[in-house]
Amino acid sequence: MTDRLKGVIVTFEQDIREDDAEQIINAIRMIKGVLDVVPSIADHNDVMNRIRIQHELEKRIYKALKI
Repeated sequence: MTDRLKGVIVTFEQDIREDDAEQIINAIRMIKGVLDVVPSIADHNDVMNRIRIQHELEKRIYKALKI
């Protein structure tokens, strides 16, 4: 028996301008069965999370390379 999907989340490789993403958003809307597409705006919390993740990775790499 297979599971049923209620949706998917699409994540861009990098933050892009809203007007640059409009064609992508419209293309996704044209896919059969798509009910709605809601953009997610990048904010200060995203920046802080990225900095924390980067710091944690750098710390782990430094620890792994330290003899």
